[in-house]
Amino acid sequence: MSSDAIVLLKADHKELKGVFKQFQQAGEDATQKKGDLVKKMIELLTVHTYLENELIYPEVRRALPDLEDDVLESYEEHHVADVLCMELSTMNADHERFEAKTTVLIENVLHHIEEEEQEWFPEVRQGMTRKQLSELGERMLEMRKTAPRSPAQPKAMKKSLDAIVK
Repeated sequence: MSSDAIVLLKADHKELKGVFKQFQQAGEDATQKKGDLVKKMIELLTVHTYLENELIYPEVRRALPDLEDDVLESYEEHHVADVLCMELSTMNADHERFEAKTTVLIENVLHHIEEEEQEWFPEVRQGMTRKQLSELGERMLEMRKTAPRSPAQPKAMKKSLDAIVK
């Protein structure tokens, strides 16, 4: 697989969209399956937002200061996803608001993915060299090994708190 950061981020997006689709197609009586899919969503989103918040966004912000507003908006979109993931991680799949909360999470993340892939990624690709994106991707792969997998893990909680106090 390529170590290009944008290629890696798009691969994450594709995997997430696949889990979202499975959730949406699971059917009304698939409570256990939906619960399992949400656990998978939470893990994927926790890792992905951690990598973007701790590595990608700061590096892009440094290299491409014109994208500052986009980066700040992305931090806030991640914060909303983090809050929803934290709430969902404490809920049972049969809770009356579980499906509604998951739907809101999916809608928000799909909006974020679309903005990144249609607007932000092309600007980043134009503004950074292949070498920079490859090095960033290699760092991402390394960080992924120790990235938090649950919103309750200290690294993930720090990320959420940073969004509030910074």
